[in-house]
Amino acid sequence: MPNLACIVVSCVLGLATRSHAHRESSQHFVSVPDQQVQLTEADIDNSPLLSLHRDLVNIDSTSGTEGHLGDYLTHFLQSHNYTVEKQHLPPLSTSNSPTHPAKPDHDRFNILAYPGTARQTPILLTTHLDTVPPFYNYTLHPPSNIHGRGTVDAKACIATQFFALDSLLRSSTASPNSISLLLVSGEEVGGDGMLAANALNLTWETVVFGEPTDGKLATGHKGILIFTLTAHGKAGHSGYPWLGKSAVHMLLPALAALQALELPASEKYGNSTLNIGQVEGGVAANVIAERASAKIGIRLAGGEPEGLKRLVRETVRAVDADIVVNFHGGAYGPVPLDSDIEGFDTITVNYGTDVPNLDGKHKRYLYGPGSILVAHSDHEHLSVEQLEEAVEGYKRILRAVLGRREGKGDLQMCTFSYPQH
Repeated sequence: MPNLACIVVSCVLGLATRSHAHRESSQHFVSVPDQQVQLTEADIDNSPLLSLHRDLVNIDSTSGTEGHLGDYLTHFLQSHNYTVEKQHLPPLSTSNSPTHPAKPDHDRFNILAYPGTARQTPILLTTHLDTVPPFYNYTLHPPSNIHGRGTVDAKACIATQFFALDSLLRSSTASPNSISLLLVSGEEVGGDGMLAANALNLTWETVVFGEPTDGKLATGHKGILIFTLTAHGKAGHSGYPWLGKSAVHMLLPALAALQALELPASEKYGNSTLNIGQVEGGVAANVIAERASAKIGIRLAGGEPEGLKRLVRETVRAVDADIVVNFHGGAYGPVPLDSDIEGFDTITVNYGTDVPNLDGKHKRYLYGPGSILVAHSDHEHLSVEQLEEAVEGYKRILRAVLGRREGKGDLQMCTFSYPQH
């Protein structure tokens, strides 16, 4: 006898279902060529998954210039009968991205997209549109590797999240009103897009964040604290150093003291790490430097930002009280994540994400294809296999979440009405 609850759910959700003109293809993927045969453009063209990934990578979306990619995805999602809402953002300030100044002619926005009638869904898939600089194009490398800026971080997540959801809708495993997509700008430069998304006034039971995790479920990631040291000296001729005061000479002992700090550690995340990422100062070798600054990032394996801020201030003050310490916004401690889904290896990661930028009491999963070890590099890449496996990985996560919502161990016992075209 059929499960009565399943019949009721099927009927109710069937009434809410919209007609979808999805691309007619159950073949989202392409078989990986033999190890001696190079992946070709024809293989990419014949795969909706791989061709979407290629198109995304070939659009420059360096932080501050996400608009062109957003426009492409808006059209793509609308062509698949998604309702698309744009949440516009201000231009990215040059202070947030010194390596990639804002371009006023570039529109920036977040994308909220949903395949049904409801913008408020219980489950959210989310990742980011922007990449770090510099942009470089999509290229194929034998036998089945794909190189290019954003191939991993995070355009692989955009493509695989879409096709995972598409597959579940096609198989009637998910209702169109159960899952939505949120694609945000600015993740790589402080998360202004995700912070702005809180103004959408939406809540979710479960949010699946897309970042490169090597196809594993992350159990947590380190926190972060970013700050700038600024020293002001007195300019003069370098042949007469007693007539001036070098800001560079002021700064160097403070940096050495910070490097010698004993930072928090934990069993789960290991050691906190400090990186002096950017140093600027002076104008010429024969001029005493009037100004110098250093931008520093600490990845927190334990403790909280406020305690570490005090330690940094005290350390710098003990070296030179004239050095100014400015802490950037968005600091947070280690971030625990949910990983209670069977069938996945788990991992902790050292990078930051948009997870703490999204308000709410939802369950938080972090998953995605590719390795962070090649992201942000001049050889960013992943394989066709990793893309295909990620589609299945996202589907496994979503099936587990949907199954729990219905209180059933096997979601396949209860399906939803979803028209095929």
